[in-house]
Amino acid sequence: MADSGLATEFVARYRATRWWVKVLAIFALSRVITTSLLLWFASIQQANPWTGASPGYFDFARIWDGHWYFIIAMSGYPTELPMTADGAVGESAWAFMPAYPFLVRLGMLITGVDYGIIAVLVSVAFALGAALMFYKLMALVLPESSAMFAVVLFCVAPLSPILQVAYAESMHLFLLTLALYFLVQRRYVLLFPVVLVMSLTRPSGLAFALALLMHVIHRWITRRDDPFPVADRVVTVILGLFSAVMGTAWLLIAAAVTGSLTAYTDTELAWRSAYGDFGQFVPFAAWFHGAEFWAGWWGIPIPLLFALLIALIVAFFAALFTRPARRLGVDLRFWVASYALYLLAVFFPQSSTFRLLMPLFPALGAFAVPKSPVYRVVLVALCVVGQWAWIHLGWWVDGSDWTPP
Repeated sequence: MADSGLATEFVARYRATRWWVKVLAIFALSRVITTSLLLWFASIQQANPWTGASPGYFDFARIWDGHWYFIIAMSGYPTELPMTADGAVGESAWAFMPAYPFLVRLGMLITGVDYGIIAVLVSVAFALGAALMFYKLMALVLPESSAMFAVVLFCVAPLSPILQVAYAESMHLFLLTLALYFLVQRRYVLLFPVVLVMSLTRPSGLAFALALLMHVIHRWITRRDDPFPVADRVVTVILGLFSAVMGTAWLLIAAAVTGSLTAYTDTELAWRSAYGDFGQFVPFAAWFHGAEFWAGWWGIPIPLLFALLIALIVAFFAALFTRPARRLGVDLRFWVASYALYLLAVFFPQSSTFRLLMPLFPALGAFAVPKSPVYRVVLVALCVVGQWAWIHLGWWVDGSDWTPP
């Protein structure tokens, strides 16, 4: 009886706790888990191109692309594109957008603190903001318990270590969550500044423009049941065009500064050189080129891998029509579909692709719908194991490492 009374009191206190306190607790506990994993890998890290052996946390958190962001924060972007020995455009800072490194640089100037520390603090602050906004977003479409569990999944997801290193993902996910929140609430005017900064943080403007196009078409089709006022029609069309322009803004800025119209795409293609010579950028070709490369690597017949790729794509989009996914509403599914199409159009599948899948995170709401305690505990445990696997595969540098995160 006493145990029953204590359990009842605990449940009552939990329900009375403010939502943001619950999210803070979830976020803090998840960071303890993830930080422990990162520190363990740092302790066994050997000397590498960025650090010595067994680096401290802030040094370990600024490797890989974190060093590119350091270069941008300290010296900006080159006016001339570097060239390789065979005359191709080489890797440079132009592959990375300016909002995050410039914000980190501002923090360094204000505080006088080292890049690694400020970069991590900025990332963690935006990660917390993203977790808080994600609950608000999920609460628009899911019951409270499912919305809170979606936050748990966001905080412990296999790629969640990226939320506390010197990468722009935390900032982008916060801005994306805010943008989706305003979109679902149809607060269109507030979206303009969010889309502007978001599009200069990570590539997202074109995908968001496609989601807006789907949103407008859906509102037009359903206007008899759900009025679509003229004012909303005008502002959504303008917003969609603005997002499309912002989706190409960085390409135009790179072209203006370097004098090369293809500066950005050529720089992105430089990172694919290790996987073969694919010539010019061709939309929707990269995944099939990737299938050809990985078929040779894994010893799988190319037609079979093509068939598996097509089956995976069909299964992904079919999943958006399942009952748990439909609980998310049309706008969040529009975003998931739009961003997936964007990835299919422009990205080459390799180890970084796992990180590039992170903007699909609203789909976590579908996984949060089932209420079985066993299901939820197992899913969280699998996520934590996934963190270990991803850090081992993508972040930890194991000799001559070919798996950048």
